[in-house]
Amino acid sequence: MDANTFRHLYEYHFTRNRELWQHCIMTLTPDQFLQEIDYSIGSIRNQCVHLQNIDERWFSGLRGLELPDFADPQQYPDAASVRAKWDAVETGMREYLADLKDSALGEDFMPGLKVWQILFHVLNHGTDHRAQMLNGLHSLGAPTFAQDYFFFANDMPIKVSNQ
Repeated sequence: MDANTFRHLYEYHFTRNRELWQHCIMTLTPDQFLQEIDYSIGSIRNQCVHLQNIDERWFSGLRGLELPDFADPQQYPDAASVRAKWDAVETGMREYLADLKDSALGEDFMPGLKVWQILFHVLNHGTDHRAQMLNGLHSLGAPTFAQDYFFFANDMPIKVSNQ
């Protein structure tokens, strides 16, 4: 893999995240956004806060910055506050990726793990939590879509469904 491949894969990550917000999360009422879901880490809000926080923590480490604390979902009372932080985290990730060099991918991030493995881990973590959120959104009656990479790579529009 090279840096351009990771930039492409992260474009998939960012695109699917934005589509999740636009087509699914924004259809929820404020109460639904905060409603506990009996799976994983709870509400859609909690899932969103977790995902953006973990993205921020890993990318802070990659950038050599101090790691932010683990986020408390209670600090985000509504979707707008979560989304503002989410967008700021994405901006920081894009800045790192824009400067990423092929040679950096093989560097040690920590003993036993290379930079490319951390980048792959963050992508995989995002896919896992989007799937959890899509399941939770479905249980709340919100529209959902298939987040398959295949559709993104082939420039196929998502099919939003309420089923």
